[in-house]
Amino acid sequence: MQKKIILITIILFMLSPTVKAADRSTKTAYNLEQCIAIALKKHPSIKESAGNIKASESKVGQAKANYYPQINLSTSYQRIGPASSYNSSADTYNQYSTSVDLGITLFDFGKTSTQVEIQDLGVNASRADYDDTIVQIVLNVKNAYYNLLQIKRNRDVAIDTMNQFQQHLDQANAFFRIGTKPKFDVTKAEVDCGNARLNVLKLENALRIARITLKDVMGIPDSPDFAIVDNLIFQKSARQLNEALNMAYSNRPNLRSVVAKREAAQRSIELAKKGYYPVLSGSAGYGFSGTDFPIEKGWNAGASLSFPLFNGLSTKYQVDEAKANLEIIKASEDLIRQEIRLDVQQAYLNVQDAAEQISMAEMTALQAKENYDLASGRYRTGVGNPIEVADAIITLNNARAGLNTALYNYKTAQAALDKAIGAKQ
Repeated sequence: MQKKIILITIILFMLSPTVKAADRSTKTAYNLEQCIAIALKKHPSIKESAGNIKASESKVGQAKANYYPQINLSTSYQRIGPASSYNSSADTYNQYSTSVDLGITLFDFGKTSTQVEIQDLGVNASRADYDDTIVQIVLNVKNAYYNLLQIKRNRDVAIDTMNQFQQHLDQANAFFRIGTKPKFDVTKAEVDCGNARLNVLKLENALRIARITLKDVMGIPDSPDFAIVDNLIFQKSARQLNEALNMAYSNRPNLRSVVAKREAAQRSIELAKKGYYPVLSGSAGYGFSGTDFPIEKGWNAGASLSFPLFNGLSTKYQVDEAKANLEIIKASEDLIRQEIRLDVQQAYLNVQDAAEQISMAEMTALQAKENYDLASGRYRTGVGNPIEVADAIITLNNARAGLNTALYNYKTAQAALDKAIGAKQ
């Protein structure tokens, strides 16, 4: 039964498309910076955020429109006749009218200028939201990139482990043929070799999924497969906690966004209060009207002052609403500042912890390699046993995978710290 399982495993392994073959056929290779650049160009979220900026800029233009005169052209025709049979003797006649009218706000106690300021702050908030989108996309690409590298390295470790078990199987068969080792050694080696091949198959599939994930976060899900440059190396960061906190308070896009919204809310209170003030406007017109051609021409010009005496307390409630919105945004700003401090502290501590884990993982991998060399050497001389060799191979495999995980954890912890301080790269 065991031999049958091993045979099926070998067949599946031979039929499965290996990533090493795919790597050799791949012509394009991207490093992390290139992957980030592609994501910032192709990802739909970037286009969505850029569209929000354009919409906010359009609102500024709409607010500034009140600075300029409004010109309207109108023309009309009416057929007028008696309304009842008592006036049947009245003549039915035509009424023609064409005019050009100009209207302009002369003075509105700063309503228009305040509206423009509010919309300008809205643009600043949209730009900060755009930067926040960039920071999140960069983090997603880094995590997917490092995850692909980790799985690729683990796949390579699994292949090495499979080859080691295969070598051990060859040795067991050789010893069995000359009668120095029992059949148990061969059977044990066959089972271990089959399990190693299954592990390689699992990691091959995980590697394909990781490639799909990276292309998705880059915004190019339908692109051909490409290779990536292995930068999963340890470079200790010299950044200090206070430095990271100061950078976060200066750079975090979500904080800059809420600050702009808070300033806009303050201006909104001023705008609402201006509802108590009058508006002075001017108008002028030139046109033609009459009941028959040629129709007569005429002009008009004037000014008007509109003063709100009573509007059902609408202005008061608008002021109250603006004040309440300001308090909400202030609370949101305080919450974001707390979240920033927590994010930076956690990310910083994770970087420090991951750095310590790397040195321990390196030592463990070195010791596991020495243990494997001793165990395999003992078996080659006919002194050791298959369980000792299998344990040494598995221990070495786990140690190398553990080192890959430690490097991955350090890189992703650094990426999280970069995101926490608002770095765009």
